[in-house]
Amino acid sequence: MGKSVDLNCDMGEGFGAYRIGDEAAMLDIVTTANIACGFHAGDPVVMRETILAAKERKVSIGAHPSFMDLYGFGRRRILGDSPEDLEAQIVYQIAAIDGMARALGWPITHMKTHGALGNMAAEDPELAAICIRATKAVNPDLVIVALPYSEIMKAAEKAGMAVVCEVYADRTYTAEGMLTPRKEPGAVIKDHAQSVEQALTMVRDGFIPTTAGTRLPVEAASICVHGDTPGAVATAGQLRTAFLDEGIEVRPFAFPA
Repeated sequence: MGKSVDLNCDMGEGFGAYRIGDEAAMLDIVTTANIACGFHAGDPVVMRETILAAKERKVSIGAHPSFMDLYGFGRRRILGDSPEDLEAQIVYQIAAIDGMARALGWPITHMKTHGALGNMAAEDPELAAICIRATKAVNPDLVIVALPYSEIMKAAEKAGMAVVCEVYADRTYTAEGMLTPRKEPGAVIKDHAQSVEQALTMVRDGFIPTTAGTRLPVEAASICVHGDTPGAVATAGQLRTAFLDEGIEVRPFAFPA
C-alpha cells in the first residue's frame, strides 16, 4: 500500500454573528475537521452548521477543546484552575460536540487539543494526563491527535488510546520539536510555497525542519492548516495537489462509525 496522509483544519471557530475563515471552501479540500466546542470559539448553532457541512462532504470530525477563553481565542496560557476543574471542562466540551454529532448522524472520530491548552499539554505530563483521562471518560475509542515528541502523545499511548501524529504546514518548529511560540518572529508561515515544501519534507521525507537548522525524524499521519492563517484555503489546496503529485493519497485517518 502506498503512502497516505490526512489533511486537517480547525473549524467551527465563529461565534454568534461572527465567522472566521472560508470554512465551506476549506471543507471541500480537507479530509478531517477539528471542531471548536464553545470555550475558545463556537456555539451550538455554529457546531451544528459545521457538523452538517462536514457530513455533506464526508469529512471526518473531532472535538477541539480548549481553555475557557473566548476573549483570547484559547491562545492564552491560563493557570490557576485545579486539575479536577480543568478535567471537568474538557469532559464538558468533548461531550457537547459528541452529543451534537451523534444527534446529526455523523459521530466524532478523535480529540485534538486547541491552542495554549495543546501547547502546554505537549510540555506538561500532568496536564497531558488530564486531557487523556477526560477524553477516555467520554469515549475511549476516540483517536488522540498529538504533536510528535509531546507529553500528550506519551500519555495517550500509556492509556492505551490510539494516537495519530500531527504536524503543521503553517508553523515552524523548535529544535525540541515543539511549535515556535506565536509571539516569536516567523512562528507562522504565510508563504504558500514554504508551507508546501515543509509539509512534503515531513510527510514524504520523514523529517521536521527546525528553526535551529536541524532535522527531527517524524512519522506524520496528519497535516494541519489553520483556517485563520492568511490564504489558508489556497495553502490547503496546494498541499493537496502537491501530495497527489507525489503519489501520496489524501484521506482521513479515521471514518465516523
